[in-house]
Order: sequence, then C-alpha cells, then structure tokens
Amino acid sequence: MSYALKKMTSRARAGLKEAGRLGLDLLYPRRCPMCDRPVRPFGALICPECAGLPVRALGNTCLQCGTIVPWDRAYCSGCQTNRHLFVRGCAAFSYRSMSRSLYRYKYRGRQEYASWYGLEMTGALKERVRRGRFPKPDYILPVPLSRERERKRGYNQAALLAREVAKRLRIPCREDILFRTRDTAVLKTRDFWERQENLKRAFLVYGNDVKLKSIMLIDDIYTTGATMDACAQALLAAGAENVTFLTLAIGEET
Repeated sequence: MSYALKKMTSRARAGLKEAGRLGLDLLYPRRCPMCDRPVRPFGALICPECAGLPVRALGNTCLQCGTIVPWDRAYCSGCQTNRHLFVRGCAAFSYRSMSRSLYRYKYRGRQEYASWYGLEMTGALKERVRRGRFPKPDYILPVPLSRERERKRGYNQAALLAREVAKRLRIPCREDILFRTRDTAVLKTRDFWERQENLKRAFLVYGNDVKLKSIMLIDDIYTTGATMDACAQALLAAGAENVTFLTLAIGEET
C-alpha cells in the first residue's frame, strides 16, 4: 500500500471515529465535569461558565510531588519527611476544587469527563516541562486497579486518563506492563506509613520493556505518595531509569 493510500485510509478511519463520537453525543449528551449538566455549546468538553471554577495547581508547588504549598516553602511536609522513589510529580487541580467531579467520575460512571481531564492534565504537564522540571517520558502507565475493583467499577479511571494524556503527547500508553497483584484496603483515611505497609508487593512488572526507560505514572489523585512509591519501586527494580507521575488532583498545604 502506497504512503498516499495509507494516509487516506488513516484519515477515513479518523473521520468515521469522529462521526461516531458526535453521534453518541447526540444520543447521550456529554455531561459537564463541573456542573454535570449537558454541555453547551454542543461539542464542547465543559460549559464555558464552569471552566474557571477548578483551582489550578500552577502557583507555588512542592518541587518534588507538586502539592500546593505556601510561597515561602519549596517542599511539602510529606516530601520533607519521607524519601520518595519517584523523582517528580505534578497535578492539574487542587483536590478540594475537584472532589465532587471526581466522585461522579469514579463512582457514577461519568467516563466522558476523562476527555476534559486529560486535556487539562496535559496542559499542566507542558507547563512543568517548560519550566524544566520533568524528564520526557518514554512510556505512560496508568496506576492499575485490582481485577475485582475494576470489574465492579467497570473501568479503570486512571487508564482512561492515561489514554487521553498519551494521545495528546503522542507518547505510548502501556497498559501491559504494570499490574496490581492483589486488592488492597481502602486507603483514604490512612497515613503514609499505613498506606506503605498495605501496598507492599502489591504491584508487579511484566517483561523487560521498562529497562533504561523514563516512566510516567498516571492516576486521578495524589495524597501521600505511597501508591506512587509502590509502583515506582516495582518499576525501578525492573530496570526503569526514573519514574515521574501526573495526576488530575492533588492536596494543598496552608
């Protein structure tokens, strides 16, 4: 097949995919990630009046994990206290401004939010790269769910985000490398050390594809860093050169 024909075929497939998406939007209107009403105007990812509601994590942030911190501090309390295995991290928004949206995304099936989430996460990452804070990743990996939890939810929310970010950055999204070996207890109310103990040997790397590669992990929320460290430990043991992360939301310290 000639290059010109391949290009035409690729464009035709893209056109059919876009037509299918628009058709679905007509039948099942896309919901706004903030107000949860059908988005207007048609084809938008978020209502114009809602776009400015989330608090972006672009002010003074921790130099290692990206937590929002006061202007007179370079690191958050967690990174000052704990030695993390990832080298850098960042997020698009403060968790407090996104908590209701995230709840619907994870527990009410609002998978369509991932398109706007991914767009904003990509923008936040590009800003950090512009500042020289991030190594360019070779692969993007979602933080995996256990099979049981993914079966109950119907999808891995981190994987949806990873696909959106990877598509926009044109970096391979690999969902065949990092796996969760067992279900773990709900971590919301636990501190860093309890989370770390709970996550011991919870992740496994298959194959040798991460050797000497820069890996970026994608998840919806960053809290203490225990999950990222557990993933990073498995990846570094498998030969990864370094591990960074990008999340939709992160905490803030006052």
